[in-house]
Amino acid sequence: MRVEDLRPIALFDGLTDGQIDALVQGGTEIAIVPGIDLFREGDPADHWWVLVDGTLDLLRLQGREESVVAQMDVPGRWAGGFRAWDPGGVYLATARGRTPGRVLQVPAGTLRDLAADWSPFGGHLIDGLFHTARSIESTARQHSALVTLGTIAAGLAHEINNPASAAARAVDALEDANEAVLAALRLLADEGISAGQFAALDELRRQAAPLPADTDALERSDREQAVSAWLAAHHVQHDWVVAPAIVAAGLDRTWCDQVAGSVGPHALGPAIEWLAGQFTVGALMAETKESTRRISELVAAVRSYSQVDRASTQNIDLTEGLESTLVVLGHKLRGGIDVVRDFGTDVPRVEAYPGELNQVWTNLVDNAVDAMSGAGRLRLGTRRDGDHVVVEIEDTGAGMPPEVVARAFEAFYTTKDVGRGTGLGLDIARRIVVERHHGTIDIESAPGRTVFRIRLPVGSAAPHG
Repeated sequence: MRVEDLRPIALFDGLTDGQIDALVQGGTEIAIVPGIDLFREGDPADHWWVLVDGTLDLLRLQGREESVVAQMDVPGRWAGGFRAWDPGGVYLATARGRTPGRVLQVPAGTLRDLAADWSPFGGHLIDGLFHTARSIESTARQHSALVTLGTIAAGLAHEINNPASAAARAVDALEDANEAVLAALRLLADEGISAGQFAALDELRRQAAPLPADTDALERSDREQAVSAWLAAHHVQHDWVVAPAIVAAGLDRTWCDQVAGSVGPHALGPAIEWLAGQFTVGALMAETKESTRRISELVAAVRSYSQVDRASTQNIDLTEGLESTLVVLGHKLRGGIDVVRDFGTDVPRVEAYPGELNQVWTNLVDNAVDAMSGAGRLRLGTRRDGDHVVVEIEDTGAGMPPEVVARAFEAFYTTKDVGRGTGLGLDIARRIVVERHHGTIDIESAPGRTVFRIRLPVGSAAPHG
């Protein structure tokens, strides 16, 4: 390439022949071949490309399809070179040859040095512009992440508080129940029951089978009234307290008759109270056990979600991350949200950044719940598709019009009310899936059904920063 090839191009107006020659010497002439890519979307923008003649199509990935978003068809049109001033700059589109021609390819470092020599002040302005833009973007992303973290933390605090409070109440009640059991045992001793009678009582205790939790409230009430009437007729004190414990243990008046037959009328009251106390203690212990189990599950889910104690890149089971996300967002999924798990049984593990993918799942699930206004069906599915794994997050919300779908992954674009959305969630999701994992993310939307579909490579995705 010669200086004469570049001199007529308006882009170089104001440059001397020596300056243009410096560009030519520092760059490389690259031929445009129809159908061949010069650079690809998401790759480091470490070269500056100037069209000399010919035509280039600029394409963006939209889901699994590439769409032409612009053309470089006028000499002097340029692209890339962002890493001359921004170390994290990437190409915003793929450049593919349309008609034969030439481009001048200049390394970003060379471009920066030449710009600094020719116009130090201009170089400082460009440097400041990139730095300011990156700083604003970084601050906005951090703010968005903090808002999301705060929301999740508040929800988790509520999730953990419920079983923790239940466990605390059960422990307090256990103290009273234990005292009641010991008092009844002393009364039984005073009545002088034999070892055989006590063994019979213990055998009756073992007949307990807790009433199912879904038992109709009216049926439970009828049973309690029947047992309470039996107790009152046999002069057992505190029948209104004892009867619910007996019914909750799945027992009835026939069982009460067996107790009376085992110890006789004089020891019946202490025997019933001892047995009911044992049932109460057992129920409180089961409640404490269930509450502490739930707390342990939440802690385990948070550890899985946050990926503490793990290296950045892992060979992971995507189902694990989806499940932990459902736990973390559990406070949003109650009420009218029906969660459907449609996980494939033959889905392989993938090489990925698990913490970052969990951020994707969080954004998509949170958006789905918002789209359904708290009522509808949320489906999470996984399946294998050749050498990729497909994750689908589907909701039954109102859907997205085509113009919104077309812009959904743009940074700062949002349709939510002021204060409810930053427009960064889907942009971050796209960057994580496409740029960090070499996958794809697309949207299929219609009234009553919106599906976000993510495809991730099975093998090493060779993520880049």
